Amino acid sequence: MKIRWFGHSFFLVTSGDTKIAFDPFDDSVGYPLPQVEADLVVVSHDHFDHNNVSLVRGHPEIIKEPGVYEKNGIKVEIFSTFHDEVGGKKRGKNNVARLELEGMSLIHAGDLGIIPPDEELSSWKPVDILLLPVGGIFTIDAQEAQELVSKLSPHLVIPMHYRTEYTKFELNPLEPFLQGFREVKRLGSSEVEVTREILPTNLEVWVLEI
Repeated sequence: MKIRWFGHSFFLVTSGDTKIAFDPFDDSVGYPLPQVEADLVVVSHDHFDHNNVSLVRGHPEIIKEPGVYEKNGIKVEIFSTFHDEVGGKKRGKNNVARLELEGMSLIHAGDLGIIPPDEELSSWKPVDILLLPVGGIFTIDAQEAQELVSKLSPHLVIPMHYRTEYTKFELNPLEPFLQGFREVKRLGSSEVEVTREILPTNLEVWVLEI
């Protein structure tokens, strides 16, 4: 499995010939707009920094609603959560996506705004790889993200949705989240390849860079 980060919450996960894009942004976010082709596009919610599906080429299937989907042997399950701490009254709902592929499970948590109850989290497990917002303000913050990692017990966390030199709106930086972990690797790349065999035995945080 290859995981490529384009900034913010925009990822491309590639398994064999199948490509799944998550939360493509528009040019108002601040990151360069990439050329991307995919078979599926998963949208966590309809905000400009997550739903620019027209950017993705290849006539992909668009997934925006909770449910169970399948593409070329890859299972995609969408869980409905909230984008804020008051039941969606501020910013509506948020989709959390779980992929099952290559003997691993990957979760893209979208713009998760609150830690769901434990009984909801149990339906997400097991989690091998967790793509998690950590920048607060519009999502869970660093401390809440650390708590969620503790509850889900993934092997690998890749943080997203935090302030960088590119972002044009206010988010908190990455460092407060990283301070909660002993094993942090800065990969110096926007892409990483992960197999079941190289998944860390103990939790690690891998930081991708644009």
